[in-house]
Amino acid sequence: MKKQFVAALSRSQGRSAWAVIFRHPIRIDPNTGKVGLRVRQGLGTADDVEADQLKDQLNQLLADELYWNLSAKSDAEKRFHRRVVEIFFHGMESEENDFGAIRESIITLPTSRNSEYRRALLLGTTGAGKTTLLRQLIGTDPESERFPSTSTAKTTVHETEVILDTGPFRAAVTFFPVDEVREHLNECISEAVLAAYRGDKDAEILRKLLMHVNQRFRFNYILGNGPQAQVSDDDDEDDNDAPTFIDESATDQVIDLDSTNILLSQCISALRSIAMRHGDQLKAELGATDEKDQRVVDELFEEELDRRLREDEEFHRISDNLMDEIELRFVLLDEEGTVRRNKQGWPQSWSWQTDNRASFIKAVTRFSSNHAPRFGRLLTPLVNGVRVSGPFIPEWNKGKQPKLVLLDGEGLMHTPKSVVTISTSMIRRIESADAIILVDNATSPMLAAPVAAMKEMITSGSASKLLLVFTHFDEVKGDNLPNAAAKEQHVLASAENVLAAIGEELGPFAKRALRGRLKDACFFVGGIDGHLDATKKSQNRTMSQMQALLAAIDTIVEKPAPVHAKPIYDRMNLAFAVQKAAEGFHDIWWSRLGLPSKSGVSKEHWKRIWALSRRLGTPGFSDEYDNLKPVADLRKQLQDRLYILLQNPLRWDPVEPTDDAHKQQVYDGLAKALSAKMLDLATRRVRAERMPEWQKAFNQSGRGSSYDRASIIGKQIYDRAAPVPDVTPSPDRNSFLHDVAEVVESICQEMGADLK
Repeated sequence: MKKQFVAALSRSQGRSAWAVIFRHPIRIDPNTGKVGLRVRQGLGTADDVEADQLKDQLNQLLADELYWNLSAKSDAEKRFHRRVVEIFFHGMESEENDFGAIRESIITLPTSRNSEYRRALLLGTTGAGKTTLLRQLIGTDPESERFPSTSTAKTTVHETEVILDTGPFRAAVTFFPVDEVREHLNECISEAVLAAYRGDKDAEILRKLLMHVNQRFRFNYILGNGPQAQVSDDDDEDDNDAPTFIDESATDQVIDLDSTNILLSQCISALRSIAMRHGDQLKAELGATDEKDQRVVDELFEEELDRRLREDEEFHRISDNLMDEIELRFVLLDEEGTVRRNKQGWPQSWSWQTDNRASFIKAVTRFSSNHAPRFGRLLTPLVNGVRVSGPFIPEWNKGKQPKLVLLDGEGLMHTPKSVVTISTSMIRRIESADAIILVDNATSPMLAAPVAAMKEMITSGSASKLLLVFTHFDEVKGDNLPNAAAKEQHVLASAENVLAAIGEELGPFAKRALRGRLKDACFFVGGIDGHLDATKKSQNRTMSQMQALLAAIDTIVEKPAPVHAKPIYDRMNLAFAVQKAAEGFHDIWWSRLGLPSKSGVSKEHWKRIWALSRRLGTPGFSDEYDNLKPVADLRKQLQDRLYILLQNPLRWDPVEPTDDAHKQQVYDGLAKALSAKMLDLATRRVRAERMPEWQKAFNQSGRGSSYDRASIIGKQIYDRAAPVPDVTPSPDRNSFLHDVAEVVESICQEMGADLK
C-alpha cells in the first residue's frame, strides 16, 4: 500500500497567521536518509477559510504523482495558488544564496582596480583588538556609538564591511537561510533533551536550548535569557564599554519578553516529558551488562535519541514554536529601511540610508550588538553579513578621510594547538583583499592561529599584502625596556622565533618573505579602546603609527616591474609533492577519525564527526564544523607542498635571476595563481563529488556506527578524494594526480613558467 502524504494546518500560540505541515513525497530527510522530509511553511494568511482552501490545494498536489517532478511546476502554476506551488516545489530545485552578491546589489564595494580605494582585511585572535582597531580606523565613538561591537570572547559570526565614503549613511544586512537557523536550533533542542534526561536543572536545560555548543548561534540574543534571567559568567562577551541605560525604540517595545519567557518555560516542561518518554524506552532497548558496555550504550543512546527526536512531532512542535518566536523579531526590521524576503517569506536582506548618524548607528547595532540588557531584542545571531557606507573619518587623521574598505569578521581561533587551518571562506576573503592587517597582542607570544594566518599569506603568494599591528603596546613593560624602541624589539623577538619555524617548514623564501614584513610592515599601538590624546606622548605615538598604517595600505597595491625569467619545473617533483600532501592530509584526518595513523593529533569526539558529516552532506551548508575543515585541510596540504616545489625549479630560462627579490616575485605570482585553483579542486574532490558518501556516513546508526562512519569518511571519501600516489596505479590515484598536474600546468603556462 502506497504511503499517503497529507498536509495539516498549524498555528502557533499567539500567532494569527496559518502555516501548513506535511511530509514531502520526494525530498530526502537528511536525518534519516529516507524520503519524507518534514516541511512547515507559512501560508501568508490569517483567514481560516483561505488557509483551508490552500491546504486542500496542497493535498491535491500531494495526492497526484504527476506533479512530483520539477518539470511539472509550470503545469501546477496554471492550476494551483502561487503560494501552494512555492511551498511544494521549494527545495526541489537548487538554490544558491550568494549573500555577498545581495549586499553588492545594494551597496557596491569599490576595488583598487576601478578606483582609488584599498580593501583591507583585519585578522586576529578573539580579543586581540582587531574590532577595536576597526573602530579607530572608521572614527566611531567608543562610548556613545560602540560600533562595531567589541568583545573578549566569540560573539558573532558575520562579516562586517565598512566603506569610508561621502554622502548619506547606508547599510545592507543579509541573514542566514532559514534552514540553517532551524538546523542549529534543532541541535540545541536535542542537547536540551539530553540534559533533561540526565536530570539537569532548568537553568542548564535552558542554557543548552539557547546557546549552541560551538557558540556560533546564541539564541539568547534573540529570545532572551529566560524567565529567571541574570547576567551569568557566560555574558562576559558583552561590550565592555556599553552604557548602563537602554534606549528602547517603539518597535523594541512590541517584543513581549514576558510571552517569550512563558514559551521558554513551557518548552522546558515539554523537553522533560520528551526526555522521559524516549529516554527510558531507549535505555531499556539498548541495555548494558558492564562498564565497557555502558560507554558504548551511552554513545548509542545520544545518537539514537537524536534520530528519534527528529521523527517526534512534539520535538518539531517545540522547534516550530521557537522558530515562530524568532521570526517575530523580524518586526524590528519594519522600524526603518527595506526588507527583501525569499519566496518562503524569510528575510534575505535589510537596507536603509539616512543622513542622521546617530539614528543610523542605533539601527545598525541591532544587527551586531552583544549588549546583554538588550537580549531578547537583537538579531545578531541571524546575520551573516553587514555592509555599511558613509562619511566615517578617524578623528586622529587631521580630518582626512582615507579611501578605504575595511573588512572584519569572526576572530581566528584562540588556541595554542599547532594544527590550525584557515577556513575556506577566509581564504577567499584574503584573495580579494589588497592588504591584510594581522592584529596580535603585544603582551603575549603569538599563538597558532595568527601563525597559521601568516603561513597562509606566504604560501598563497600574498605575503606582500601582510601588515602586522601589535596592540596593547602601552602594557609592554619591564626594567629592561626603557623606551619604545626596546619594547618593539622585545615584541619582535617572539615573531623572530615564528620566522625561524616557518622557514624550516616552508623553505627559505617563506622565511625571506616574512622577514621583509617584520622589517617594513609592523606597527605598534596602545590605548586604542578610547579617545586618543595628542598631548600624551604614548598616545601621540600611537596616532603616528596609525597614520603610517594608512600610508602603508595606500601604497601596498603598487606592482613591481615584471621579471623576464622563466622557471622550469620537474613533473616528477610534482608527483612527490602531491604524495606528501595526501599523506599529510590522511595522517591528520585518520587520527581525528580514530583510525590507525602516525600523527599525534587527538581523536575527535564522535558527535563532532557526526555533526561534520551532517553539514558536508547537506547542500547549502558550510564545508566545516568548528575547527574540523576537511576541504581547507586538503587545500592547505597541497598549497604548502606546491609552495616548496615552486622554490626549487630545475633551471631558469634564459638565465637564473641573481636577485632573490626577483625570484620571490616569480614564486609569489605562481603561488597566488595556484591558491584559488587548489581551493576549487579541494572543494570539488572532498565535497561536491562525495555528497552521497557524506550523507551515508551521517546516516550510520546502531552499534558500531561511530567506527562505520569514520571508515566511510576515511576510506570512501578521503581515500578517493585525495589518494596517496604510489607504484600501484588505480583510477582514483591517477585522477587525483592528473587533476593537480593539470591545474599546475595551466598556471605555469598562464604565468610564463614551464612543467617538464
